[in-house]
This record gives sequence, structure tokens and C-alpha cells, in this order.
Amino acid sequence: MSYLTLQRGMILSHSIEDYPEGIVVVVDKPYRWTSADVIRKVKWMAVKHFRKKNLKVGHAGTLDPLATGVLLVCIGKATKLAESFQKAQKQYIAGVTFGATTASYDREKEVDAFYPLEGVSEEALRAVLPSFIGEQDQVAPLFSAKSVDGVRVYEIARKRYKAGLPVEDLGMLQASRIKIYDMQLLSFILTGKVVPPSGVRPSDSPHHPSGTVPPLPCRGWHVPQGEQLSGDDSKSTASSRINVAEVPDGLPQAEILVDCSKGTYIRALARDLGEALGSGAFLHSLRRTRNGGFSIEQALGIEDLANIFGKESL
Repeated sequence: MSYLTLQRGMILSHSIEDYPEGIVVVVDKPYRWTSADVIRKVKWMAVKHFRKKNLKVGHAGTLDPLATGVLLVCIGKATKLAESFQKAQKQYIAGVTFGATTASYDREKEVDAFYPLEGVSEEALRAVLPSFIGEQDQVAPLFSAKSVDGVRVYEIARKRYKAGLPVEDLGMLQASRIKIYDMQLLSFILTGKVVPPSGVRPSDSPHHPSGTVPPLPCRGWHVPQGEQLSGDDSKSTASSRINVAEVPDGLPQAEILVDCSKGTYIRALARDLGEALGSGAFLHSLRRTRNGGFSIEQALGIEDLANIFGKESL
């Protein structure tokens, strides 16, 4: 007997023993929620449903707070599979802004520098993408959960950032071996209008079946507020702890589909893409669309989970 994968409309018994191999939940992580926020919420609902206080709940592969998409949550004996799930190939849709950088390589920190744009174009970007495919060494962002001598490097980075000191590697991080399996340019923005790559019609993209490529969250984009947590978190909002910096107007932006190995930092990939074009770049949006055999089409929102575990879980 294998683990149970939750689906919309599914009816669960109130005994976790009825699922001897555990349960896997494919969650569509909300924007501005941490992965820990999701675990806490799912565990609260599951404990209440199964009436088992010491229920094991864990996730396979952390997502940054400003990212959305597939986050695998394992319940019961399925937690033993978390490590194998984490090793699986991942797929992302990354929104990259060119011509500027931030200390965190994403929108958690404000823009700290602007760069020339002469080398940034759709054609130039398409030309460099193939050079990123394959095995390579990648240095993770300092604002990451990498550990050096037992200390998370983001703790060091945040202290330096708050003190107004330069946030740089300082030789702390060693490059990790990663692999990019494929990269596809889905869209390129010049002046706020989405321009599909040359020779590619919007209807050619399987990720936009409606036949149109939606605009990226950029100029004038309203930052959505995080969903209100309930239950044991009823007095806190996930978004209140997460800063979201503005994206400057007038900068080129691209939407890129990335298939990659475990351990790949898409924020670092955005940084490297900017350098490859003789400019700077940072990640303005990120959505994980696949983790191994689990896709975004299977993903359940918090409301879906509340319906499965019982409305009383809201």
C-alpha cells in the first residue's frame, strides 16, 4: 500500500491509522507565507481532524516567502519520504528584472544599485540561456538558509544589512554543484507591454492555454496581502513579517521557465543572468510549478485543505 495524495473533494476518515503509509499534500504555497507558516497551518488542521496531538508533519523543499507554488507537505509515515522528494528535479517560472540588483537577489531588500542596459535585449537573453544549461557551480545568496560553522548565513547578512555594512560573500560560502536541465524564455517586457519571444506566439506556450501571456507583476503592481492565518495563528498574518520592495519603473523584465536540480537557487541564477548580459538583475517573482512527479495542477490552496479536513478547521 502506498501513501495517499490529497485531492480536491476527498473525504478523509478521522483515524490516521487508516493511512498506514501516510499522506502527501501538494500545497500551492500562498504569497508571503513562509514554508513554516504552511506546515503550522496544515498541522493544526490535521491534528484537529485526526484528533492526534503528536502527529508528524513536515515539508520537502523550502520555498522562499516571496515565492508561490508547489510545496510538498508530508503527514504521518509519509514524512520518511520527505528527503527523497526533496532530491527530485524542480521546475520554476521565474520573473527576472534587469538593470538593477538587491542585496537578497529578490524583492525582500530594496534596490541597491543600477546597471547599464545596453546589452539587455530579448535577443541577447535568448543567446545566453543555452550557456546556463548543464552542470555548474553556483554560489548561494547570502540571504539563504545555508549554514556556515553552525550559523545560518542569512543571520550574518541581515546583521550587516541593518548596520549599513556591505553585504557580500566575504569568502563564507563555497560553490555547490547544481544542474540546469532546461531554460525557456516565455516572455520579455520592454515598456510594460508583454512581448513574446521572436517566433513564438502566445498560444504556443503550454503554460498559458488561454492563448495569451499574462503580464508579469511589475510596474504599478499591487502587492497582495498575505492570507490571515487562523486556529493557533489567529492573531498573526504571515505577510506582516515579510518585506516586499518596489520594482523600479522602466526596467526590462523576462519570464523564464527553469528545470533544475535540487539545491538550485533561482535568485542566484537571476544574478548570474544579469552579469552574463553585462548588467545586473534580481528576481521579482517566482512560482514552483513542479517538484518531481507533483505538478501545480495537483496543488491545493489553504481553502481546499480546510474543505478536506472539515470546515471546522477554518
